[in-house]
Amino acid sequence: MSTSASTLSPGVSAHSSTSRVDAAAAGVAATAVALGASELIAAVLPGATSLVAAVGQVVIDLQPSGAKDLVVALFGTNDKVALEVVVVLVSLAFGAVLGILAVRRFALAAAGFVAFGVLGFAAALGDPQANAASVAAQATVAVGLGLQTLSWLLARAPVVGAMDADGTVASSDPARRSFLLRTGAVGLSALVVGLGGRSLLAGSRTAPITAGELPVASETVPPIAAGADLAPTTPGLTPLVVPNQDFYRIDTALLVPSVDITTWTLRIHGLVERETTLTWNELLALPMFEQYVTIACVSNEVGGGLVGNAKWTGVRLRNVLEIAGVMSAATQLVGRPVSGDVFSAGMPMAWVMDPSREPMIAVQMNDEPLPPAHGFPARLIIPGLYGYVSATKWLAELELTTLEGFDGYWVPLGWAKEAPILTQSRIDTPRGGSVGAGRVPIAGIAWAPDRGVTRVEVAIDGEWRDAELSAPISDATWVQWVVAWDATPGQHTVSVRATDGTGAVQEERSSRPAPDGARGWHTVSITVS
Repeated sequence: MSTSASTLSPGVSAHSSTSRVDAAAAGVAATAVALGASELIAAVLPGATSLVAAVGQVVIDLQPSGAKDLVVALFGTNDKVALEVVVVLVSLAFGAVLGILAVRRFALAAAGFVAFGVLGFAAALGDPQANAASVAAQATVAVGLGLQTLSWLLARAPVVGAMDADGTVASSDPARRSFLLRTGAVGLSALVVGLGGRSLLAGSRTAPITAGELPVASETVPPIAAGADLAPTTPGLTPLVVPNQDFYRIDTALLVPSVDITTWTLRIHGLVERETTLTWNELLALPMFEQYVTIACVSNEVGGGLVGNAKWTGVRLRNVLEIAGVMSAATQLVGRPVSGDVFSAGMPMAWVMDPSREPMIAVQMNDEPLPPAHGFPARLIIPGLYGYVSATKWLAELELTTLEGFDGYWVPLGWAKEAPILTQSRIDTPRGGSVGAGRVPIAGIAWAPDRGVTRVEVAIDGEWRDAELSAPISDATWVQWVVAWDATPGQHTVSVRATDGTGAVQEERSSRPAPDGARGWHTVSITVS
């Protein structure tokens, strides 16, 4: 394969050939440099953002029906990492193609890099926190560095005058070894730079306030009584209150929004008597209260971990709505985050206004300011509803509308419009496998917010027995349960079911999470030796 000097980058000699493998390696390394540089710039340039995350966000926003269920089932809370890895791998593959193209038509390869930069720029503009000028500068620098790297590497690639039919070439081993080492070093350096940039960017997404800067709640919950939490005496059992760092996270944000509380506002509009905008300080001036609430993701499989219990502190949602004055025609409340209109969660007003529960705008989680990953500075907590219709993080807007007039983000993708959390239970220990003969605790959790759990039964080889329950914190939270089992050698099957506060028993029939939550009894097989 030969070419003229007019179509090569300045550093590549005329009438030369380069192995496709070497050219592809150069393209991959050059793309890695562009990606790594863009991540570092995102961390240090105000108004810039991760282009990798921006492209991934577009993929999320364009996902077809059923994609969420599949991805969460495959990767769980690592779904975002998996998507970004795919974006990077696809980018590197594209870079390999451009590297091969550059040997013959460098200008076309350059156009490909520019197109890639334009794609990242366009995707980043979907982030309302991004500044167009900053992102344009970020993309320009990243593309420029990528092209310079590609030109530099190709100029130093082993060159021969002929090529085998399969596209391979025979170059001197020292020259090729030197090129591969150089290319590998460039790629590895780019990886380090990119990971460092992303680490800096993630580190900047921390709550800029401390708990001491938030007002003290006027209505508090009593401390959990000693011995009420069964986890300390039951290894493997989930704690009654899940620490913030262990709490599950499922949302559509690849990059956690960075919110400035000095400019943050909460807008209440739609079917209201007076449109209202509250500042951060105005929100905090309202009476604060505490409550424990268990929240769950509708994507949670039977026995899954996408559920958690925490103490939330904030203001009553109904107090905020009262300020604006809700019109009688309003039958749906829609919450939107600072990231704009892409994600929205809509819930029935009848659920919000029911005096038997306390919907809230939370600003603290387990006595700490909301972690950015869980919605700083404010989020909705609506007892008894799955998160996809209620638990808006990074809250910026409340719209009053009708149930017929608007569908939330997930509804057109095949999920139910109204989604009360089902009565569910889970075996935490033993999760299966082998245990020794003798006294073995079988333990787990059960939840039915906001109906409460009154009974948990465990079947060992088909024989049901009642479990001991932890003292319920409230009807809005889960309970722990435990059964002492004298395990005998052999193969055993263990199942669990819960009864909620209305007397309804958890459904036995099995179903997938879509469209309104997974059903079925969690069952494990245990070998006793």
